[in-house]
Amino acid sequence: MWVPGFIHKSHNVSVLLYHFVCPTIYRRAVITPAVDAALVAICLEIADRYEIEFIEIGADRNHVHFLVQSVPAYSPTKIIRTLKSITTRELLARMPLLKKSLWGGSFWSSGYYVNSVGRYGNESGTRRYIAEQGLPDYQPLYDGQLSLFEQH
Repeated sequence: MWVPGFIHKSHNVSVLLYHFVCPTIYRRAVITPAVDAALVAICLEIADRYEIEFIEIGADRNHVHFLVQSVPAYSPTKIIRTLKSITTRELLARMPLLKKSLWGGSFWSSGYYVNSVGRYGNESGTRRYIAEQGLPDYQPLYDGQLSLFEQH
């Protein structure tokens, strides 16, 4: 799996990490070791084609946790849509018996959980850092109010 770090683009540098939890449709317990292995393989293929890197994937019988890093151009909604649509299509194609267990053509439920994850800080630390910004020893060059138009 990918180790998160700074992603350098032409006009930005980012570290965007998301924790997604996706339940299977009807919360059916269909995630076996074979399904889990296929899911991980598909996610690695997604990482090759899109700017979505999978840091961790943890499956339970009826839901999967994904820790994902991506770029600012990809919203969490775009990431999850891409992930769910491709994994559904590929899992059902590679494992046709899943379709019978799930009563149709869907693998994931329509809902999901998402949370942003801080690699280099947390909310309280970031709040404190921002609040403490400023130049305490700053001395203005002009002590009066600057005006665009001087009044005489």
